[in-house]
Amino acid sequence: MSIERSVGRIVELIYQDSKGNITQRQISVRQVEHGMLKGFDTVKHAYRTFALDRILASRPVSRI
Repeated sequence: MSIERSVGRIVELIYQDSKGNITQRQISVRQVEHGMLKGFDTVKHAYRTFALDRILASRPVSRI
């Protein structure tokens, strides 16, 4: 599934920040536009913005 189709869903991201650090995040995707993903980090309980070109992998989180 493309990340643009993930709006309104929770996804797990593997992300590389501008310093080269790689993190795994669980994000509730709010908006995808202008090369950016805006969402809510469900673990850190904070809004975050991610550059699409730094997202290394993503997958939907299944809900039970």
